[in-house]
Amino acid sequence: MVIDNRGLEPPQPMMRTLKALKKMNNGETLAIINDRRPMFLYEELDELGYSHETEPQEDGSFKITITKTGD
Repeated sequence: MVIDNRGLEPPQPMMRTLKALKKMNNGETLAIINDRRPMFLYEELDELGYSHETEPQEDGSFKITITKTGD
């Protein structure tokens, strides 16, 4: 699943992302595209035990791939 959060003001990207993660099963992956690095989201993901990888995109946005590894 991919969620495009570009153009949204904080905290909307984080809220949309966390809502989608709640619906996923362990081992599933979610990719989000944000205008900026989601620093507060990283903290939340680390706390919840999700793994994540960030890839800068050519247009200046960031693609973050999140794997749900815990509840």
